[in-house]
Amino acid sequence: MHIDYVREHTKLGTAGSVKNAENLLGGEPFIVVGGDHVMDINLREIYRHHAGNSTKVTIGLLPIEDPGEYGIADMDVNSVIHRFLEKPAKGQIFSNLASTGLYVCDPSILDLIPAGKPFDFAKDLFPELLKKNETLKGFLVRGHWTDIGNPTAYRQASKWMLEKLPGTLITGHFNVKNARVSGPIQVSHDVSLGSNSSLVGPIVIGENTTIGSNVLIGPYTAIGANCVIKDNARVFSSYIFNDVHIGHNTSVSGAIIDNDTNIGKRCLLETGTVIGPRVVIHDGVTVHSGVRMWPEVIVNKNEVIEADIINEQYGQAALVS
Repeated sequence: MHIDYVREHTKLGTAGSVKNAENLLGGEPFIVVGGDHVMDINLREIYRHHAGNSTKVTIGLLPIEDPGEYGIADMDVNSVIHRFLEKPAKGQIFSNLASTGLYVCDPSILDLIPAGKPFDFAKDLFPELLKKNETLKGFLVRGHWTDIGNPTAYRQASKWMLEKLPGTLITGHFNVKNARVSGPIQVSHDVSLGSNSSLVGPIVIGENTTIGSNVLIGPYTAIGANCVIKDNARVFSSYIFNDVHIGHNTSVSGAIIDNDTNIGKRCLLETGTVIGPRVVIHDGVTVHSGVRMWPEVIVNKNEVIEADIINEQYGQAALVS
């Protein structure tokens, strides 16, 4: 795949950044897709729908349960959008049709976007088009879509990817000692699984990872490279990055654990926890649901963590919100 990159020296917004790449678009209709989106939507369908309609922009729309964090559209049977509101408050949610951030645009739209200034599709361009009585159309997309800007959405997207595993794939040496493996799983080179341990897929395990004895790893788990999971540990629906150490008799459920983190013995990480890189959690620690730890935090032995721990060196935005 050939990819051209365009730098922006100041933040230009979603539409301004596209304007910044105008010279690469060739004067033809183009598709805008958010870089932090995970989807299996058929892009050809929405492109063809746009080509068959007279409109400057076609917005990919998807009904969702909680549209308050997205732009929502009021669309009629002819695919015409009459109202569009970004991140509506309670009492303003007139539709659950959320914008996926997937837009098919006519090149003429670039003339309406100021050069070198912050400008957004949802906040600026779409309201301006509606104010001018320009036709703005929507297309009801099908399939999976999520914006992975928060831990819950990240875990959901990871689950979708794991569900797509076709079966069991072992690449290179896989050392198994009297253990049980139930697919689908994907195992990289030089992974070892200790005695009486159990893997229940879908699971992905990176290279050079060692899993001890009597370990249970449940469905929808991804473990990176060079990890160590000690005896009697339990890991369920968690996403563990590279070079992570999990100690004896520790339980991890529904967590995200970043690179080079060390978790001691007899710890409990409840669901929805996000642990930043290079964190050290000493023995006997309990981390309550939804807690987030910034990079390089150290948690002392036997502590109970009920609220986020922020490392001021990294500021408030160090972890996804």
